[in-house]
Amino acid sequence: MNITGGEAVVEVLRNEKVKKVFGVPGESYLPVLDAFYATPDIEFISARQEGGASFMAEGYAKSTLDVGVCMATRGPGATNLSIGIHTAQQDSTPLVALIGQVERAAKNKEAFQEVDLPAFFQPIAKWTLEIERADSISELLHRAFHIAASGRPGPVVVSLPEDVLEEYTTYHNKAVPEIEAVPPGLEQIQQAAEKIEQASKPVIIAGGGVIWSQGQNSLVSLAEKLSIPVASAFRRFTVFPNSHPNYIGALGLGAPSYLLDYIKESDVVVALGTRLSQVTTANYTLLDEDATLIHIDQAADTYGKSFSPDLAIQADARLFTDLLAQVVSPDKDNLREDKRTALNKAYHAFSDVKKRYTKNYVDMEGMMYDLMEKLPNDTIVTNDAGNFFSWLSRYYKFNAADVYIGPTAGAMGYGLPAAIGAKIANPDRMVVSFSGDGGFMMTMQEFQTAVRYQVPVLAIVINNSLYGTIRAHQENKFPGRQIATNLSEVHFTQIATSMGGYGERVEKNEDFIPAIERALNTDKPALIEVITDPEILTAHQPLRKELH
Repeated sequence: MNITGGEAVVEVLRNEKVKKVFGVPGESYLPVLDAFYATPDIEFISARQEGGASFMAEGYAKSTLDVGVCMATRGPGATNLSIGIHTAQQDSTPLVALIGQVERAAKNKEAFQEVDLPAFFQPIAKWTLEIERADSISELLHRAFHIAASGRPGPVVVSLPEDVLEEYTTYHNKAVPEIEAVPPGLEQIQQAAEKIEQASKPVIIAGGGVIWSQGQNSLVSLAEKLSIPVASAFRRFTVFPNSHPNYIGALGLGAPSYLLDYIKESDVVVALGTRLSQVTTANYTLLDEDATLIHIDQAADTYGKSFSPDLAIQADARLFTDLLAQVVSPDKDNLREDKRTALNKAYHAFSDVKKRYTKNYVDMEGMMYDLMEKLPNDTIVTNDAGNFFSWLSRYYKFNAADVYIGPTAGAMGYGLPAAIGAKIANPDRMVVSFSGDGGFMMTMQEFQTAVRYQVPVLAIVINNSLYGTIRAHQENKFPGRQIATNLSEVHFTQIATSMGGYGERVEKNEDFIPAIERALNTDKPALIEVITDPEILTAHQPLRKELH
């Protein structure tokens, strides 16, 4: 049966079991939109801006551990979409982005909104392609899903010329069968076991590969058998229960000195499913030259990117930990137990939250205390980039495998749209986003998307009327010479209510829990605006008051 190229695109999505597509409608892919009209089992979520749509798809993918799908039109729509593509690339998130393109006869003539999409996205995507014939749609688009999800996951960008979508073709199911996870070689497992058993100060740094392989329980079993401490890579909190006695803290921005010092002194470092990024490794200074590095990752091109391993094992993180646990000897003599205990004690001294309240502003530590008391244990948390994150990363305890979604790429504007994507994937769970006032305004229009689709997320906006992260950098590098970081006052609660949602403004700690209770009892998307002291920019170091 002949169908249009647009219908073939939607048929591929159906066979890839796609349920949600996030995008902004555009004239360059009208045949695809028309095909959605006749396909009720796939819902097109219409966002207010393409950047928000791409964040929703990325957050949805992380929450479902499946491929997210987003769509945009050519030119301006595509470039707006790019922030989510970059985030998916740095966060190793499987994503397929479908972008309308000018018709083939108009290419290379600077046609209306023309951009060479494969060339534009090539540096920030796992694979880019333009489909030149309708007959190629099923083969190439199914391959796009396979590439997005296989090996180290990542985004694939597919350019769809408008006239290709209008051509007629015959659909053939070219879906790539799901491939088995890569197991490690038994000889390599034995080598890793020997190196770890001989170590006096070993450590495991666990990253996103553990999450995507669903290997958290396996890692817990291995860590307990070896009495080995585990640290999470930057914004990968859910690799290991934060309240477990083997957990020693999170690497990244604001990582405590006890944690950095121990890893720098470690004789064996097991990098499990992490690319050892710049932020995770404190600007590539974390590992000692004499330390033995065992690096386990699904993607071979990860090795040597930042540190050269002594033993490189291309394998699925969960399969590696399962097999290693079978051959490694337990820590019977408790040779590592004292160090693990001391590190865990230091972690709790650093991260256990106290009920600190202030009257003039909301104390962020006290707010975190109240949040952990009030939110259900299975609450999913998302966040923007910003200095407010330092309180979240220091004090909040993530104790389940699927309760945190955040951008390792450091994208502002991520929190709210990612929360919408996560809530759509998990309609029966509480989803809370954290944003600063600067980042929230970059995608706050998506609050209306949540209202329109009746997605009751809770957005917490930390408002100090500053671009706080840059302000802190200015104070460190150019004291007394701040510029461009002051922001004017915005009443976000009024914006939330004007869009049809629920909003409250909280100016002191004692009012926070009642506001949370009211927000949780509404069936609308809700926003709580938290007014904080502009002199205190991070959970670690206040702004120097003498400069003001």
